[in-house]
Amino acid sequence: MNAGPLDETQRAAFRDLAAATDGIDRAAYAAADRDPLEPLIGEGNPRSPLCFLGRDPGREEVKWGEPFVGAGGRLLRGVLFRHLHGHDAADQAALRGLTPHYFWLNTVPYKPIGNKAWSMSVKARFQPLIRELMLERWQGRDVITLGREAFLWFGIDQPRPQRQALEAFWRRDDRFEASLDVSLRSSTGARALRLHPLPHPSPLNQRWFRQFATLLEARLSTLAIEPAR
Repeated sequence: MNAGPLDETQRAAFRDLAAATDGIDRAAYAAADRDPLEPLIGEGNPRSPLCFLGRDPGREEVKWGEPFVGAGGRLLRGVLFRHLHGHDAADQAALRGLTPHYFWLNTVPYKPIGNKAWSMSVKARFQPLIRELMLERWQGRDVITLGREAFLWFGIDQPRPQRQALEAFWRRDDRFEASLDVSLRSSTGARALRLHPLPHPSPLNQRWFRQFATLLEARLSTLAIEPAR
């Protein structure tokens, strides 16, 4: 069971925000013959106990019209595939076949110019819509966050103690092994979630890129979560 496409109200809300947002890499969308106002939302499984939250899509994601399929996404999916099947994926199609088994989101579902992180003001602008997808379209509890931007996203428009707890946790040396319980609040209520942060899997993240696969495998082994079918 896939979450399916956004309904027209949600889609229109994303498009309206994108139309008012400077910094979308329109050249990359034009090169891929894609609409720069169309959000890149992963059609994952709402019943998956595990959600992956990344920062934003890149050039490959724009090309394929799907998140987590660029260099960092292929690294992540490759570890997932080996964890599930005990051997490497044969091709890109096999890696993309993992999409229906998990839930996938980015803090902002649009590629920024130069792949620079979106400003806090832009992330805050899109946060209510992404939060709605997480709380209302996904039924799980465990979230693997990819990088600092995705982890601290859970402090946007949340009570000050939660923001402080997130910032303090990120300063810990064991942040990529430990986990943090948070409450994600919206206008309709709140839900308890458990965050399992990892570094951003980009090849440009020289400090952590080579360690990412080992860290993710450790997370998956500790969580012992079966993929949704």
